[in-house]
Amino acid sequence: MKKFLSLKESILIGSMLFGMFFGAGNLIFPIHLGQLSGSNILPASIGFILTAAGLPLLGVASIGISKKNDLLELSSLVGEKYKYFFTIALYLTIGPFFAIPRCATTSFTIGIQPMIESNNIFLSQLIFTFIFFAIVLLFSLKPNKIMDWIGKYINPAFLFFLLFLIIRFLISPMGDFKSINPEASFQTAPFFKGFLEGYNTMDAIASLAFGITVIEVIRSLKITDTKYIALNTILSGVISCVFMGLIYTATIIIGASSRNVFSITENGGIALSQISNFYFSNTGRLFLFFIVTLACLKTSIGLVVSCSEMFYKLFPKFISIKKWVWIFTLFSFFISNFGLTSIIQYSIPVLMFLYPLTISLILLALFGNFFNYEKPVFVFVTILNLLAAFLDFLVALPGNLISPIFISNLKTFLNQHLLFFDIGLGWVCPSLIGLVIGLIFIRIKKH
Repeated sequence: MKKFLSLKESILIGSMLFGMFFGAGNLIFPIHLGQLSGSNILPASIGFILTAAGLPLLGVASIGISKKNDLLELSSLVGEKYKYFFTIALYLTIGPFFAIPRCATTSFTIGIQPMIESNNIFLSQLIFTFIFFAIVLLFSLKPNKIMDWIGKYINPAFLFFLLFLIIRFLISPMGDFKSINPEASFQTAPFFKGFLEGYNTMDAIASLAFGITVIEVIRSLKITDTKYIALNTILSGVISCVFMGLIYTATIIIGASSRNVFSITENGGIALSQISNFYFSNTGRLFLFFIVTLACLKTSIGLVVSCSEMFYKLFPKFISIKKWVWIFTLFSFFISNFGLTSIIQYSIPVLMFLYPLTISLILLALFGNFFNYEKPVFVFVTILNLLAAFLDFLVALPGNLISPIFISNLKTFLNQHLLFFDIGLGWVCPSLIGLVIGLIFIRIKKH
């Protein structure tokens, strides 16, 4: 029985993992993090890389270790109703609510927005996103080899441009970031702030949706034992994580250094456009826009198809897959016209809610053998985690959706009474309490 992949196979799996997770969103967030963290770049970077690179690896490994075929089976360990709730929430988040619209607005922000006047931005964005999602709809309804071509050539072109940008920065940096004052939120506990910023990549929650793809590839290479599937996933994933970590580190440093030339931008898309223009003028920015747009098209088409297939699986007697494609594409088009900054702003409360649930599910799946995957442990951990995550959701809501006075009073109360809430980890202690209750419940039940 084959136990380990060859070095070549491990590199191929690592490359596949990198291709699955790394896109334009993984570039704009570390650059913006660098601008915000300034001289506190080291702890902020470590926190960011932990959630943006480490957690996705663990998410994929959890699918293999738990012997589950997909997210539905994994989340059913909590309960039948919960598996529908969590799966729907996760796919809507990495699909039409945030990730797909963000692809279109990132492309627009990088390439089109800098060239037009502010009073024409909305109309220009409307036209661009209409064309963008018309292409997405066309290829989502009839996928063909052009998408394989884009994936084969555009991703390397994207990385080549990024490498060229890094080299240009090393040759002529924009200044020393050590003297840059951190933005207020990064002056205290920058590690945990960076940890929370890593949520924005959405890669950890995506890993639960796409993890089975990696597992199937490893199985196709004649590794069948669950233990060795998980081990090889981790070994191959280390390659991907190291590569992603290096890119994150470089782009964070570039973002921090850019503060010597530019002020803090609204989002990382604007920052990336400014930095590209600084080093390569309009020609470089247009090339970046071209490859980012194609990469985002590929990502959007893949997400539309994945979401449509999952919703058809959830509701097989409702409507066809093609109708789901229409629904998700049109809804994504509508959301995209709120703009990149708004999409990021409104995604934060949802991610503050979903990530604690995702992290706890990943960890329970990874270490489930220690308690034989007994359901009470999953239930008690998830219930208490859910309550704490909902409080994180409320506090993170924009001021125009809920009373600022109410939020201020709630935040003060929770900071005083819920351990680690002030650093965005208020869910940790409730989850641990749920774990203890679940283990006690199992022991009492056995006796």
